[in-house]
Amino acid sequence: MRRGISSPYCKAAAAMAAPLHLTLSNVPRRTRMLVFAVLGACFLLLLARSSGSDGALNGSPLRFGGLGRPPRYDVLDFVEPLIGTTNGGHVFPGATLPYGMAKPVADTLSPAENAAGFVSDSNPVTGFSHMHDSGTGGQPSLGNFPLFVHPGCPDDDYAQCAYSVMHRGTKRVEGSAFAAPGYFRVNLTNSVQAEMTATMHAALYRFGFDGNGTVRVYGPETGNQEQAGEEKAEEVAVEVPYSPLVVVDLVDLMNSRSAGSIKVDPDSGRVVGEGKYGPSFGTGKYHAYFCADFRGPAIRRTGTFKTNNATEEPKALDGVGEGFYIPTGSAGAWIQFERPAENSILARVGVSFISVDQACENAEREIGDWHFERVESDARKAWREKLGVVQVDARGVSEELQTTFWSGLYRTLLSPQNYTGENPLWNSTEPYFDSFYCIWDSFRAQHPLLTIIDPAAQTEMVRALIDIYRHEGKLPDCRMSFCKGFTQGGSNADVVIADAFIKNLREGIDWDAAYEAVVSDAEVEPKQWGLEGRGNLESWHNVGYIPQDDVDRNGTGPNSRTVSRGVEYAYDDFCISLLAEGLDRAADAAKYRRRSGNWRNYWNPDQPDLYREHDDDDGADGTGKVLQTAFKGFMQPRLLNGTFRYQNTRACSPVQDMHKCYYDTGLDTYEGSPWLYSFYAPQDMASLIALMGGPEHFVARLRFFHTSGIAYMGNEQAFLPVFQFHYAARPGVSSFFVREYIPSLFNASVNGIPGNDDCAMGAFSAFAMMGFFPVAGQDVYLLTTPFFPEVRIKARTEGKWAVIRVRNFDPAGKRIYIQRAKLNGKKYTRNWITHEFFVKGGVLELVVGEEEGVTWGRADADLPPSYPVEWDQVDDVPDGLSSVDNN
Repeated sequence: MRRGISSPYCKAAAAMAAPLHLTLSNVPRRTRMLVFAVLGACFLLLLARSSGSDGALNGSPLRFGGLGRPPRYDVLDFVEPLIGTTNGGHVFPGATLPYGMAKPVADTLSPAENAAGFVSDSNPVTGFSHMHDSGTGGQPSLGNFPLFVHPGCPDDDYAQCAYSVMHRGTKRVEGSAFAAPGYFRVNLTNSVQAEMTATMHAALYRFGFDGNGTVRVYGPETGNQEQAGEEKAEEVAVEVPYSPLVVVDLVDLMNSRSAGSIKVDPDSGRVVGEGKYGPSFGTGKYHAYFCADFRGPAIRRTGTFKTNNATEEPKALDGVGEGFYIPTGSAGAWIQFERPAENSILARVGVSFISVDQACENAEREIGDWHFERVESDARKAWREKLGVVQVDARGVSEELQTTFWSGLYRTLLSPQNYTGENPLWNSTEPYFDSFYCIWDSFRAQHPLLTIIDPAAQTEMVRALIDIYRHEGKLPDCRMSFCKGFTQGGSNADVVIADAFIKNLREGIDWDAAYEAVVSDAEVEPKQWGLEGRGNLESWHNVGYIPQDDVDRNGTGPNSRTVSRGVEYAYDDFCISLLAEGLDRAADAAKYRRRSGNWRNYWNPDQPDLYREHDDDDGADGTGKVLQTAFKGFMQPRLLNGTFRYQNTRACSPVQDMHKCYYDTGLDTYEGSPWLYSFYAPQDMASLIALMGGPEHFVARLRFFHTSGIAYMGNEQAFLPVFQFHYAARPGVSSFFVREYIPSLFNASVNGIPGNDDCAMGAFSAFAMMGFFPVAGQDVYLLTTPFFPEVRIKARTEGKWAVIRVRNFDPAGKRIYIQRAKLNGKKYTRNWITHEFFVKGGVLELVVGEEEGVTWGRADADLPPSYPVEWDQVDDVPDGLSSVDNN
């Protein structure tokens, strides 16, 4: 969290002034003068801010009052990319542009955490690579072609430097990691400071050294590591001659390379190479290419290496991973330089998925001037422009909450990545986006947020999804590095497409092709529905659910998750019905609306909530007494003959068997319990509430879900249940639970999100703090109290803003309940709004108080819509024939 000096340049100067492994007496005089000049300016800025010369608190802007003035602070000062870089967040904190392909950062030896390269822990840095994904689950992603820099080699012998990823890992200086939009820096204990910035397809590094004739580096007292991830022995200092050596490795984070080649030009120092790699959560292979150039000192020597053995000849390796076995995965090229006159080396790395030539062209076109500050400045401008569509009056709001908000909004724009022009699979004039990790996660919050704050990009993403369908025959549910990812639940690209249609994202979208794609999901089972589309469709169409004992002869996939897939298929069909209705396909609309009621076939009204007593006497070994709550009726698996099977209602929740429902689960719910999935009927919450005994019982049940430890906010399915009190005429309770989770679970610390980000955790906190949350696939946003006195979002109508203004705002967070509201000056009683507000703009005024409102949003007419359908209870079906007309 920022404390006083919030400018990244001020923080950078402060860090330069006191790195833990140097003293200012070792820093060149010109650098010392620059550092003190910047620190002096920052001190004056701090005095000005603390004196209130801008008329606001903590650098926050004046209240807008509808005048449309921009904020008086730089929102980038409140973006902390390091949030979520531990505790399973898997957030990429390095330098990038919005949706950028080039994403340089330091990679750390943190096997359980480094899906995005860098982890905020104490593990060593193994290199600096140029492409990453952010917030993913599964295995580490990308991280191809890392550089590593030694300030010199023992006895000035290049063969004594460490080359392989198992041996070269070097500790970072504690507290030296700093990240800002478009910039990342870390200091290593080998006296190297690494800075990096990025353009769309290229990374620019600046490696700095302390400038001594000999350099003190730190290495393990008892030799190199023998195994990746093994704890290093105590480090000791060794003096080496100052002659930097740069390693360029063909390895990736997952060590998945199956082929590759690399070549170094001894005259120019250019290093080019390519490799074939595997995706982190899918099948297949992808090719990647790079082109690295260096600027600074003269070249002394060049060569190649395999594992930890370096030679000056040959200057090229081919067939790496095909002709010989490399246990560490490391093989590549190296360059040793003369002592740098300016104590720094620039490295420019272009990347491509097309060819080495295109990688070189990307670098030369985008960073032809080699100007580090210009590239960083351009990146910051791009981020300001993207984030500038949102403004807040942050008066009285803590820096931590401001940082939580802006950082979440920032992370929403990291992925999917724009690979337009880099698609090697087919030629197309359509945009191409990749790194959909995964739509099962992102459809619930991220894509609806992009629809509001970046509709142009969201439109291109929808077009890209449709183009994938054109060329591969199915919409993806998960996709990375041009490979098919695993399908976790429903065919949720259907929801993304329908959401775009009902919110009028029409430019350039071929809606005939879009409709064909979603109908293919609903009607045509692919051979491998574990990778795309849906499975068990014959039963879904004829029986109205996915039987636990179904025999699927049409395709293959994990024959599990029958409950979670089923309730998602039902909602996917509902969204298709909305699209069909909008395209004047009345018969289809009716058919898919009927199928959207299939969720009720999983409802077992007699299922109690059973659990074991856990106490000091007999609970620890799982042999406690079986107890039950008063809650009855849950989604449960059932057999083809119609009888229900039992899955413990709490299984796959934090209170029971938390880790048994991942992709390889044999259970009937995915990454969540029957408790959780029993709330998933967004198309017909009125019927669900009736099944649970009415609004009062529903509220009690949902409140218990959030207070008993069963809810897990680290998975995106738990987002909507925070707000579903709205459907039972208790919107104030939704506001209450939003404040329970922010900032306790979503905050500005490095472990400030409860699960892997997927760019969706940031969308959840951004939505919640602005005071509304989407029901994805519907034209519905559920209203809660914002965390700011005023929020302004640029509307799609030119020159208009959608403004949410809080009257009686309480910085202490006690007045969190909406009492009454006005929309454009007129009384507004609904507890939800439509997308028209964000298209045309307007002013929504909310009057708040300390007690839950007794009238606002509580009448039947003020509740969000439900779409009940005629539904026939499934009876026993011994012969597997249809008992429900879903056609």
